[in-house]
Amino acid sequence: MTYWTGLVFVLVVVLDLLVLASSRLRGAIRTVAFQGAVLALLPLLLPAPAAGEHRVVHMVALAVGALVVKGFLIPGMMLWAMREAAIRREVEPIVGFVPSLVLGALGVAAAFTFSGALPLPAPELHPLLVPTSLSTVWTGLLLVVSRRKAVAQVLGFLLVENGVFVFGVLLSGFMPLMVEAGVLLDLLAATFVMGIVIFHINREFASLDTGRLTSLRD
Repeated sequence: MTYWTGLVFVLVVVLDLLVLASSRLRGAIRTVAFQGAVLALLPLLLPAPAAGEHRVVHMVALAVGALVVKGFLIPGMMLWAMREAAIRREVEPIVGFVPSLVLGALGVAAAFTFSGALPLPAPELHPLLVPTSLSTVWTGLLLVVSRRKAVAQVLGFLLVENGVFVFGVLLSGFMPLMVEAGVLLDLLAATFVMGIVIFHINREFASLDTGRLTSLRD
């Protein structure tokens, strides 16, 4: 299990960097969807800090919920928003794709360097869990601030939530199932609202470049 768990963490970080390097929004959405599906394996691969049938049901439910919401529902809604807004790619990001990739790699290096100093409630789970979480959060924040298209910025928020989910797996033994399910439902509702906002922004301004919102006047 340790080998496969480590492989999952490495794959998540690689997918983070792949999203930063992608100019095609449809490909980026599918990459984030694949990352969500991969993350759904974590509750099943990591050793359980507590035994018992209730614990097994808890982790299976968390894995299935993450797979459905992260791997299918949210990416499907994002692809629908793209079709409605008739956009294909991020043409002129605020920070270029190569500089974004360099900043992402530096964030990954920093996360792996400093994560060892953090006190954890269950440090025996996996040494790559916390650095992977921090790297994914950093990538999401970088995507939010370095892209102009609203769709790409929403993908950044999804990456941030993926990073929070990775860290949440560390705390799953101390959190009730309803709290974790509530996080997923909140994310689903937020993405639904963002899809509506994206559609209306494109309809009113014929563009999803958020920089044009600064041209609004009273």
